[in-house]
Amino acid sequence: MHLFEYAVIRVMPRVDREEFLNVGVIVYCRSQGFLQTKFALNEPRLRAFSAELDMQELADRLSAFERICAGRAQGGTIGKLPIAERFRWLTATRSTVVQTSPVHPGLCVDAGETLARLFAQLVL
Repeated sequence: MHLFEYAVIRVMPRVDREEFLNVGVIVYCRSQGFLQTKFALNEPRLRAFSAELDMQELADRLSAFERICAGRAQGGTIGKLPIAERFRWLTATRSTVVQTSPVHPGLCVDAGETLARLFAQLVL
């Protein structure tokens, strides 16, 4: 079993109201060298939640999460950091439309399977 950490990615259209919808999950497993995110923008659901949301901007922000997870130059300055630092940066507390939940630990055999399971349970 391997220790992993995860956070739920949330869309919070009005930060002052603290209402959000889960749109993705990010999973980090140091021992497997794993850092990935999975997200889905259910546009009808998000529009019902907030008609003012810019769907392209949300997609761009979430794609940035993917690029940072992948690392290297495509992830920009943050993408060049070591894997643990990238995870901590992505899960840092922020007051923006796209936020993450607190980080939660767990044990897994395969971090990729765990990402898929958490995504299905917490987002879909």
